[in-house]
Amino acid sequence: MMISMDHSSSLHPSGPVQAIEAAVAASVDHSLRRILVVDDETNIRLALSRFLRTRGFEVEVADSGTAALEALQRQRFSLMLCDLRMPGLSGLEVVPKALLADQDLGIIMLTAVNDATSATEALSNGAFDYLTKPVELPDLQAAVERAMLRRMRTMERRAIDRMIREEVALRTLQLEREKGALREMTVSVAETLINAMEAKDLYLRGHSQRVAELGAAIAAELGEPDHMVELVHTAGRLHDVGKIGIREAVLNKNGPLTADEFAHVKEHVQVGLEILQPLHHLGEALHFIRDHHEHWDGGGYPFGRAGTDISLGGRILTAADAFDALTSKRAYRDPMSAGTTLAYLGTQVERLLEPRVYEALAVVIARGVEGLPRL
Repeated sequence: MMISMDHSSSLHPSGPVQAIEAAVAASVDHSLRRILVVDDETNIRLALSRFLRTRGFEVEVADSGTAALEALQRQRFSLMLCDLRMPGLSGLEVVPKALLADQDLGIIMLTAVNDATSATEALSNGAFDYLTKPVELPDLQAAVERAMLRRMRTMERRAIDRMIREEVALRTLQLEREKGALREMTVSVAETLINAMEAKDLYLRGHSQRVAELGAAIAAELGEPDHMVELVHTAGRLHDVGKIGIREAVLNKNGPLTADEFAHVKEHVQVGLEILQPLHHLGEALHFIRDHHEHWDGGGYPFGRAGTDISLGGRILTAADAFDALTSKRAYRDPMSAGTTLAYLGTQVERLLEPRVYEALAVVIARGVEGLPRL
């Protein structure tokens, strides 16, 4: 009796998972009909192998667990019929080793009536079924058919799981690439607005890019991972986008600001958040932009956050923004040198700046950042 292996008629590709199932069914080898019979009793080996050959199977025999494992190393089998009690390696010991050699191997145990407990243990270790001796041939045929079908379904399920994981990984990678492209496009659009705004003021030109470079360098010096460094850089590029909403007369004023004018300038953080809020893919960079005028002691704006309630990116941008502002020329003052600026900012540790962020800033400036003043 030939055992039917074709169940493809039950597959109706009508969606992604069904299409994967159809592809797997076509790829799984249904033609392997080789059985390994393992028993230390010669008569049993001969009787079982003779019967299985009449049913169209290729059969190889082994008289011990060691010989069985050697056979599994030489070639693949669809099933293994294995005696539970044998000299040397027992059937219980053979099962895990056999599955390690071939995870797709179907295993049927052969056991005496009083070995049912051991047979159950073999099932928990990965065997498919067990038969009691003396084996009735109709029972053997039924057990082999069940095991062959179970093996096939197990292989197909494993292949489907693998293909789905690969498909999910591919889709995730594609999505991340698309999100990255969208993020860069939106950042570029916002950056264009910032550049247009900075172009109107000689003293602001290039400020956002310098803050981005310095902020990223500080984050790297603090040992932050690459994705965090990139988020700080993105936030630095966009941190002043809200200044688009500041009146030009105030933005370009040559002298000190009045209290009302300063209150108007402080609105640029909230304006920037309103502009960028729909761009959810910016992620934590939005928090960094929100916090770039907060002070370590709670004296900043717009929310008066303090200490570690301020995002790390916000603390970093506060330092980078302050350094670039002080070392840049303004209509009402000349730029400060890098050394003088660091000395002044040192007096602002625990007030404006977090101590470790200031230390990282000092290291970065001593090392030098392209486009920024050097010591």
